[in-house]
Amino acid sequence: MIPEISSLEIAHLASGDTLSIQVYKFRGKNPGQKAYLQANLHGAEIVGNAVIYQLIELLSELDETQLDGEIWLVPACNPFGTNQRSHHFSSGRYNPYDGQDWNRIFWDYEKTEEDIAAFAKTQLDLEPDEIRKNFLDRILQKFQTLRQEIESPSGVPYSDRYRYVLQSLCLDADYVIDIHSSTNRSFDYLYCFQTREESAKYFLLNYGILLNEYDGDAFDEAFLKPWLALELELTKLEKPTFFDLESWTLELGSGMEMNADSVYRGVRGIKNYLVGKEMLKISGFPLVQTASQKVEFFRKSHIKKYYAPRGGLVRSRVLLGTIVKPGKLLYQLLVLNKTGEPPEILDVCAERGGIVFDLSTNQAVNQGEYVLGLLERAESGAANP
Repeated sequence: MIPEISSLEIAHLASGDTLSIQVYKFRGKNPGQKAYLQANLHGAEIVGNAVIYQLIELLSELDETQLDGEIWLVPACNPFGTNQRSHHFSSGRYNPYDGQDWNRIFWDYEKTEEDIAAFAKTQLDLEPDEIRKNFLDRILQKFQTLRQEIESPSGVPYSDRYRYVLQSLCLDADYVIDIHSSTNRSFDYLYCFQTREESAKYFLLNYGILLNEYDGDAFDEAFLKPWLALELELTKLEKPTFFDLESWTLELGSGMEMNADSVYRGVRGIKNYLVGKEMLKISGFPLVQTASQKVEFFRKSHIKKYYAPRGGLVRSRVLLGTIVKPGKLLYQLLVLNKTGEPPEILDVCAERGGIVFDLSTNQAVNQGEYVLGLLERAESGAANP
């Protein structure tokens, strides 16, 4: 297949240069669902670009009969963040102009004045496909009012213009995959919404964060949250309805590096997922291990972050993926002082048991700075005093 390639301008700069994103659109011979994939929303999180590159190669080698529907791919979806530097280091997590997290700026239809409960009451005699079309029409109509604000003489902040461009590509999609990495050091896992757990197995990742509380400002949330709200309202009206719409955030590896294993797992999982959703036809997929794949889910409230109790140098820190029990050593802190006393070693132990999934890149920390993250298992008790 030959993709349709287009560039969308997202900002005109004082220097006269422009920032743009490039979209690769693959369309199959037969109509079907739409999948939207993007990568590198945060500047340091570059692994997804390699994943999308390999997916572009894969799709380019397929015949159009092997795709039902269409797949849109956007690498380096945030050039502002991707190009942001401080000395040798790339962060690009926050907009330097207003300080906002790039993944906490998105438009959520549920937060408008539209009454989803009232809409649900008007749809009780309709089939799910009709309800879905009617609700999507409402979302798109409301979304178009944002364009009027953007084009007004007073204009809008850059973040508003940027989010409009990205969301205009995906609001009519069936499946959205936003590829991230840890800004620090991490293993591979995913974010999953409640009621969509069954599909998580296709990505062949062992761990997931189950989203049951969210504000709708993140990219994956802004897409799916209104639909989950509609499903809930229809259930309350004794018309339980499930829409085949899904949104995922894949967390693949660590910031500022192209980890080959993470790239491999990302490509394999996305291929497996798209075949499982009957969009792609690829020999050997879905992989045989999909049926037995178990994903261990942790609620977002079970993410425990450890911050340095004093300033110092981190040493003897546990490795990524280590399963720790309550009271076990997580790391030591070499604490320097200006009191005329020798340096001391401070042991920091786990409050509860769990899995070490994230480590800070910098091992020199001031008091209160992040050191590591733990996915706490609910059955793990607290450490003995």
